[in-house]
Amino acid sequence: MPSTLMTSISKHNKKEVLEKAEKDLAAVKDQHVSRLVQELQGTDFWKLRRAYSPGVQEYIEAATLCNFCKTGTLLILDEINASLLPLSDPSHEPLQINILDYLLGLADLTGELMRLAIGRISDGELEYAEKICKFVREIYRKLTILAPEMDESSDMKMKMDTMLQSVMKIENACFSVHVRGSEYIPLVGSADSSYSLIGLPDFEQ
Repeated sequence: MPSTLMTSISKHNKKEVLEKAEKDLAAVKDQHVSRLVQELQGTDFWKLRRAYSPGVQEYIEAATLCNFCKTGTLLILDEINASLLPLSDPSHEPLQINILDYLLGLADLTGELMRLAIGRISDGELEYAEKICKFVREIYRKLTILAPEMDESSDMKMKMDTMLQSVMKIENACFSVHVRGSEYIPLVGSADSSYSLIGLPDFEQ
């Protein structure tokens, strides 16, 4: 769903596309995430994480992308886990998404947002592309701090290079427009804390 959303959304049909995306996301949760929750209830699901992690990351990517396109904000882990509680049998420990899977999903989100930003620049929406740039840059900045401290973080380390490429592509695209027009936005490393990752406060490097 993420790539489909990126290729179909524009300023002219945003409401229609987002409504369809929300319906598709709800269907994924009801049909697939619900089934995963039911199958894992009563098990040591933390030990089985590797078996279902790729699918969960895809769901995180889609849910956070849809939320950003709708509200311009980051859907945090607590909100996602809260939405899964009604799917669980109260007599069992509820399935909660691992923070590592959430962060891996966010890493994939940045690639989708890069495509969205490039598309918005092509449509003449530079201000919106710069908002995306600021948002993606902040995610990358926070993950450069968190990733080295995470257990089993080899997957994240592999995605960090790809994430940096996404940030640079957005910045370069915005820069090329500013060269022809006005000023350039700041480079990677901004200390702006408007987008607090997973609800955590800012960190000192």
